[in-house]
Amino acid sequence: MTPSTTPPDDVAVSVEDGTWFTVDHPSAVGGVRRAASAVALRLGLGETRAAEVGLVVSELATNQCRHGGGGSVHVRVRRAGDEAVVEVLAVDAGPGMRDITAAMRDGVSSGGTLGIGLGTLPRLASAWDAWTAPGRGTVVAAAFARHGRPAHLGAPTGLVRAMTGQSVSGDAFATRTDDGVPSLLVADGLGHGPLAAAASSAAVRAFLDAPASPPAALVQRVHTALGGTRGAAVAVAQPAGATLRYAGLGNIAGAVHGARTRGLVSHPGIAGSHGRALRETTYPLEPGDVVVMHSDGLTARWSLADYPGLAARSPLVVAGVLLRDHGVRRDDQCVAVLPASWTTGGSA
Repeated sequence: MTPSTTPPDDVAVSVEDGTWFTVDHPSAVGGVRRAASAVALRLGLGETRAAEVGLVVSELATNQCRHGGGGSVHVRVRRAGDEAVVEVLAVDAGPGMRDITAAMRDGVSSGGTLGIGLGTLPRLASAWDAWTAPGRGTVVAAAFARHGRPAHLGAPTGLVRAMTGQSVSGDAFATRTDDGVPSLLVADGLGHGPLAAAASSAAVRAFLDAPASPPAALVQRVHTALGGTRGAAVAVAQPAGATLRYAGLGNIAGAVHGARTRGLVSHPGIAGSHGRALRETTYPLEPGDVVVMHSDGLTARWSLADYPGLAARSPLVVAGVLLRDHGVRRDDQCVAVLPASWTTGGSA
């Protein structure tokens, strides 16, 4: 598994919302496979690579049907500079596994089958990561770059899912890196549907277009940019040495998870509407700390301590587990993760 990486040189990173596929019957596998292959072809990865992406996705979805009681697969695109990568997240709440690394070896069976399907993941993915436990389900992330190009899953990122019945999500996240310092934004557009999505998209654009700044200044830029929209709750987290700087306006929840959990304070208000003066707060960062931010589309009562080993996994896997277990389907959902390896106190 390749879950972590240290902050790279500054590069613009964007993540497309992607598509969630429900895998509740073997007949759904073919649709997911074709969709994933089509994304790879659209990015210019080539027919061979597109077939490999489709094969891995097919086997992940098939294993969900056979062993996980069904699940879901998320397919999206991550762009960094001139490079584009297909990211896949397979999520189920099935029986889980004791040793996923062993299950990834060709020929190993975890349920009476040959098990050769899961073996395609480490062979064909540019990077992969997973979390599982007996009785706790399985979440697998994979990244696919063009042949000969590296890929990783360790950078700060998030995960978005629209509420049931909506085609777009009013929640969004974004990341940026300035002089090796990452900043993480979560935005929750007021309400649901296209107008909420327009507000959160405007928040992302303002955040990414702003000059390098501390969190309060970035939130202020977003606040100003959202004046013509219905508004959004927004928050920005930014590690600075052994300190986390944080500014939030509205109902974005955040916490530093480590030896102890420390909640992050957002102030009342809505970006784009009348709000109180923005203030920044600071929190100490200790070795191994992970920062998690989310919209109110996730319930507030959870702890990484309830998931042994999850804090050390890649941000996409962490987000997938939390969204699976604590997402509220009657609302848009967004969760974003700043891993320990991207803070001064972390380890790569």
